[in-house]
Amino acid sequence: MSVPSSPTAPTAAIGHPIEAGQRATFTNTIRLKLRVPARLRNLELLLLIFASLINASAICLVQLGALGEIDSSLLTFGLGLAVLTFAMHTVMRFVAPDADPFILPVITVLNGLGIAMIYRLDIADGLTGWEAAGIRQIVWTAIAIILAIVVLLVVRNHRVLLRYRFVSMFTGIALLLLPLLPFIGSERFGARIWIDVGPFSFQPGELGKIALAIFFAGYLVTARDSLSMVGTKFLGMTFPRARDLGPILIVFVASMGVLIFQRDLGTSLLYFGLFLVMIYVATGRASWIILGLTLFLAGALVASQTLSYVNGRFAAWLDAFNPEIFEQNGGSYQLVQGLFGLASGGLIGSGLGQGRPAIVPLAESDYIIASLGEELGLIGLFAILAMYLLFVSRGFRIGFAGQDDFGRLLGIGLSFVIALQVFIVVGGVTRVIPLTGLTTPFLAAGGSSLVANWIIAALLLRLSDTVRNQPRAVIEE
Repeated sequence: MSVPSSPTAPTAAIGHPIEAGQRATFTNTIRLKLRVPARLRNLELLLLIFASLINASAICLVQLGALGEIDSSLLTFGLGLAVLTFAMHTVMRFVAPDADPFILPVITVLNGLGIAMIYRLDIADGLTGWEAAGIRQIVWTAIAIILAIVVLLVVRNHRVLLRYRFVSMFTGIALLLLPLLPFIGSERFGARIWIDVGPFSFQPGELGKIALAIFFAGYLVTARDSLSMVGTKFLGMTFPRARDLGPILIVFVASMGVLIFQRDLGTSLLYFGLFLVMIYVATGRASWIILGLTLFLAGALVASQTLSYVNGRFAAWLDAFNPEIFEQNGGSYQLVQGLFGLASGGLIGSGLGQGRPAIVPLAESDYIIASLGEELGLIGLFAILAMYLLFVSRGFRIGFAGQDDFGRLLGIGLSFVIALQVFIVVGGVTRVIPLTGLTTPFLAAGGSSLVANWIIAALLLRLSDTVRNQPRAVIEE
């Protein structure tokens, strides 16, 4: 029966009062919208408290294992970081109340475990003050969290980024080219991927991957039809026309340029893999994957035969325990030491502060996975990889749940960047693939990587809030 019309009775349209059952549905929907955000943020708050306890316990265990006593100075810095993460949580209650509740706690734990292990390596090397990588990592973490909060405050709707896709393209290219400039670009460990600005150094390619992900998502939204609907069939698959190969050829040339001029195999693989997955998701064509992998494998094969540093990486990977390769400069010493460290950790590890991870070169950055594996064991590494898996799966879930193509592609692209980076790093350390030199997201020492990954997390949080706030029909006819 119809509810009598009154000035206070809700109506579905002018002159059409809402039925009693419809009014109940309307009321329940309002209650649901009021309760769900609070429940999500309360769950996030509980997980953040648990994450902060894990991080504090890790630092205490490092101090007890390496020093035999607890020093409250670093715990004070850790408390400051915890305050910043809770501040980000508070900001999200107002500007992103529907955001995913698992992303922030997961990256908080990963970041905290990384700081604890870097601090443990500082103790082994006798480093204190600003010379200690752990202190610098804490400062960079604070900067990264503040920038993530700024992103949440400024980007209120991810669709705004679609307008700046070409700006993102030029920005990404400029960030890639910066290390090649003669005055600010610098070469370290054989790779020219750094810039020096006063006393600070930064890796601009880390921010470049975000800009290029935004451009790829925006470009593929507009060009998806021509890339997916037209082509030539061969062996049961539809391959694109020659004139549609332009984008993948441009990205391929850019990736090879990074490999040749910046001598960075990992970044080259990361950029090309990002575009390849996004174009596959946009078009649904397996032929793009086949073409892309063929191009990259052919380029890597040629590079391994013509570029000495790439050839050295492949030789160290294929024959790591060869004495001649082991002893030569740039050989397999680091790889073998990391493998022995992982092996000595066994199933449960030696315990935080109890191992000898400092004997591995670059244990705080390139090889932090081996350092954690030695002291936390296989179980600890599985727990860390499970957190990465949770982060990536939540990102994919956000992407696939989106109702606009740009948000869907952006969410999947940003999540895949983290997934591919973890695979490249862990695969290199465990000798599944050649070692590349990328950093482990949120764990490894390095301010540029930390800032970029926290911004990625902030964008995923914004996407998840927008997805949950998609307008839905409340009353059905």
